[in-house]
Amino acid sequence: MTTRKQYSKEFKLDAISLVQEQGYSKSEAARSLGINANVLGRWIKEHEAADGQAFQGNGILTPEKAEIPQLREGNRRLKMENEILKKATVSFAKETR
Repeated sequence: MTTRKQYSKEFKLDAISLVQEQGYSKSEAARSLGINANVLGRWIKEHEAADGQAFQGNGILTPEKAEIPQLREGNRRLKMENEILKKATVSFAKETR
């Protein structure tokens, strides 16, 4: 089983700057760094899409991604409360008959 090679944030940013600031083509920069041109292209897209928040590293979440687990927990809690209220409504309806 092959392990996936991991690159530091600084390496990725330096590779991106070769293309964007120094005028190298993606294939030239990738060849000189010993990486695939498609990987470099993906890094460039991630960097442009993330507005400077790209390559956070393992365990470091953007604010949007950190909010997702909180929203899921809130959704789970509301569903549970809704089920409790449904059961209580049925119980009260039986008592009034």
